Amino acid sequence: MFNIERWQEIFETIRKNKLRTFLTGLSVASGIFILVILLAIGQGMQNGIAKEFENDATNRISVWTGITSVGYKGLNPGRNIEMDNRDYEMAVAKNQDKLELKSGVYSMWGVLTTYGNENGSYRIEGVRGDYQFLENETLTAGRYINQGDLNNFEKVAVLGNRVNLDLFKGKNPIGEYVELTGIKFKVVGVYTDPGGEREETRIFIPLTTAQRVFNAGDKLRSLAFTLGKEDNFEKALAASTAFSEQLEADLKVKHTISPLDERAVNVNNTLEHAKRFYDLDTMIRMFFWGVGICTIIAGVVGVSNIMLIIVKERTKEIGVRKAIGAQPWSIIGMILHESIFVTAIAGFFGLIFSLFLLEIVGPYIEMDFIRNPSVDFSVAITTVIILIVAGAAAGFFPAYRAANIKPIEALRDE
Repeated sequence: MFNIERWQEIFETIRKNKLRTFLTGLSVASGIFILVILLAIGQGMQNGIAKEFENDATNRISVWTGITSVGYKGLNPGRNIEMDNRDYEMAVAKNQDKLELKSGVYSMWGVLTTYGNENGSYRIEGVRGDYQFLENETLTAGRYINQGDLNNFEKVAVLGNRVNLDLFKGKNPIGEYVELTGIKFKVVGVYTDPGGEREETRIFIPLTTAQRVFNAGDKLRSLAFTLGKEDNFEKALAASTAFSEQLEADLKVKHTISPLDERAVNVNNTLEHAKRFYDLDTMIRMFFWGVGICTIIAGVVGVSNIMLIIVKERTKEIGVRKAIGAQPWSIIGMILHESIFVTAIAGFFGLIFSLFLLEIVGPYIEMDFIRNPSVDFSVAITTVIILIVAGAAAGFFPAYRAANIKPIEALRDE
């Protein structure tokens, strides 16, 4: 029930102790402000990690080879391991029921590309049709590589948006011809990539054409796969890890590589990286919660000390109240009321200021692993609950002490 006299007492106490109340409230507001900012940074890290994994398919498994570092079966270390079409076919045949997307890749760097009087050096990649989705690319014009291109060794090319802008200067490139080291390729598509311009400075051509035109035989630079969907992340991670380990083992057997060699065959599993990143993000967010809560506790201790001082100052008044029949619960309610009020008002100022700051500054923060730090409605509600609990905790012990004051001893207090 609303009690105007109690509110008058609270405001009178605050008026008499303006500086003390302000400093105490400032500590609580600072605690809430720090907590919200830290939680926003944690959310920004999660946003940044999610953005990083948008660049490619989220469950992509990439394989490439290097130089052996361990001698094996009479073969010396230092052998350069090269994959070929048979490696790709072996992986596909053995895991046909598990695979969703698949492609072999033959890459060339710094290939001179010419259109009319414009030219530049770009990365050329021979791929299969699934590679568009393995790279998470979106076509803005035309089409991608298809099976007919592969079967017929067609000289067609799909340009990254940056290549398109460099060579065609806004002109429609579809149907035009570009020269790759003097060999004409018909432009059939243009794509964009969430990875930005760095990923858009590439040109894709049919894998079979790349191997024939650039005298690669049946060689491949890398393999790329995704597995079918699973019911949950843990199952997907387990299936992905098992596939990666088996594929690595198969390639080592085929190319006579020591099982202990960690350099000859390299497997990159994005799900494993995602789990490590998200586990790290969870730990950081828990640490932020801990720091924020500890900061709030420091403020609560300040409020509690102030309430103890107030109880001490009002000992005689409390004794009089009890002498004329005031119940212990009413004394406790009086102290808790004031404690929760001071804590809540100060905390709301800290909360509102932090949300205002994030609304203004947050959208402009775009770093590699921190993007648009923010907090959602559930976090705001959580901080409100924390404020109420903190206020009650700050006032409980002073209120308990006040409720146990004996009227006779209180009246004797000086």
